[in-house]
Amino acid sequence: MCGRFVLLTDLHVINESFNIQNVACEHRPGNNISPGQQIAAVLRKDDQNVLVSFRWGLIPSWAKDPSIGNKMFNARAETVAGKASFKNAFKSRRCLIVADGFYEWQKIDRIRKPLYFSLQSNEPFGFAGLFETWIAPDHKQINTCTIITTEPNELIRPIHERMPVILSKEKEAIWIDQSIEDADRLLSILKPYPSEEMKMTEVMGSLR
Repeated sequence: MCGRFVLLTDLHVINESFNIQNVACEHRPGNNISPGQQIAAVLRKDDQNVLVSFRWGLIPSWAKDPSIGNKMFNARAETVAGKASFKNAFKSRRCLIVADGFYEWQKIDRIRKPLYFSLQSNEPFGFAGLFETWIAPDHKQINTCTIITTEPNELIRPIHERMPVILSKEKEAIWIDQSIEDADRLLSILKPYPSEEMKMTEVMGSLR
């Protein structure tokens, strides 16, 4: 799973890294971003890469109660194309969640030690994400998202049984191209990121 991540990179670096042509949100950096918060995402709209803000925790458009989003901050790559909560977004509402790295906790006896995972290059990257718009009873629109997870690579496997899908630059362009509807092609890129291109750092202190 992916329940906490980091984004501290400056906005101008994000814009350059993701070829952003339109910034449609306020940049909110954080070193312990958790579900329920507003997070930065990239989507393709009107032939432009647009930086937007979504609440982390997807609320399906058909949901009667927005609290369902509290449980839907992750979607499994293995079932995302068919599960009712995610299949419509998988077809046409795909995005990149911008991050510098993410946390997982190693269990040692009764102690849970936080570990930080990032790229060897220290560059920001995009998690594969999905987004939805939910209409509240008062007609207010709530835009939400989820991060897709997959099986772990060799670096993460000793720590956790899942990892977020991190996309290479080539795969980022495919993922947010809404003209691509081939489910098999899209599913084929939801794979573990190469472990040799990642690093793990022990976190000093505790995280809440």
